[in-house]
Amino acid sequence: MASKVIHAIYTDDDLLLQAVKQVRDARYNIAEIYTPFPVHGLDKAMGLESTRLAIASFIYGLIGFAVAIIMMNYMMIEDWPQDIGGKPSFSFIQNSPAFVPIIFELTVFFAAHLMVITFYMRSKLWPFKTAENPDVRTTDDHFLMEIDVSNHNVEELSKFLYNTGALEIKLIEN
Repeated sequence: MASKVIHAIYTDDDLLLQAVKQVRDARYNIAEIYTPFPVHGLDKAMGLESTRLAIASFIYGLIGFAVAIIMMNYMMIEDWPQDIGGKPSFSFIQNSPAFVPIIFELTVFFAAHLMVITFYMRSKLWPFKTAENPDVRTTDDHFLMEIDVSNHNVEELSKFLYNTGALEIKLIEN
């Protein structure tokens, strides 16, 4: 069965935000929204649940912290202890102030790099992936709202969308 969607084009982000609220209040199903830049409050207006990327970032930071401590302990205390500037080399605790910058840098390194990898995997942005943008104008200055119309009257929905401030409406059959 072919699915039908309506693409409603808007020219202003505030107008789009108001339209999203009106469309959700009218109980229409918004499939996707394409914008040229992030619109503050759009995720809440669409009713999307909050992301767990911050939790993942904290866990990645903890992994970096643990790797840094284990690495510094092994390299500077167990494997090749050296007397540098008269500092004792037989205890990690006694040398820990000297290790703080390295621990900090590895914590940030692990959190940042693993977050980028997680974001790309979660967003399904693979290398050489073709763009899924339905209208090229959404990369420049227009906003597109994609609404599922499988159980709705197309004419009624189109009229409703024009009343919300849509500049252009297209019916797309997949």
